[in-house]
Amino acid sequence: MSAKSELTRQRIVDAANQLFYRKGFHRTSFSDVVAEADVPRGNIYYYFRSKEEILKAVIRHRLETIGTMLAEWSKNIDRPQRRLERFVRIMYDSTPALLRSGCPMGSLAMEFAKDDAEMKGESKKLFDIFQQWLAQQFAEMGYREEAQELSLQLLARGQGLIVVSQVYQDPGFLERGTQELDRWIDELARYA
Repeated sequence: MSAKSELTRQRIVDAANQLFYRKGFHRTSFSDVVAEADVPRGNIYYYFRSKEEILKAVIRHRLETIGTMLAEWSKNIDRPQRRLERFVRIMYDSTPALLRSGCPMGSLAMEFAKDDAEMKGESKKLFDIFQQWLAQQFAEMGYREEAQELSLQLLARGQGLIVVSQVYQDPGFLERGTQELDRWIDELARYA
């Protein structure tokens, strides 16, 4: 694929990524993606035959972005406790977007949870990459046996904070909740 084609393809993926987050997959049409990406309608079919193909490309893009971010944290943040706290900080730093549209991965997963097994599996990959990285951090803290469970607890508590904060449009609840998660991580680090 030429550099220009790759840029056009990426523009489509970026546009779809934003739309799927803001509007949801089912409420986003091909026409929405075409308009957001600012490409001729016929061009989109050159790159993607269906909206599901676009979604898979969006998920791959998100996984690459998340993977790069987590690798940088692992490299540049010296202790697992601090890495976990950085993970929690994402929620607080993203408060306006989370209050407006919810969690990008949580919203997508819930959209497919009831009726689309294939896309449910695809969206689960976004949780898996975080869960595995979080488990690694807890294991490095000394919680090897409990690492899996602790990683799931942190994901669940974070998702719950986001949902309730969005429902009530309460940034303070999200702030207090992330502070509580930091205290929980500090306590775990003390007793490791």
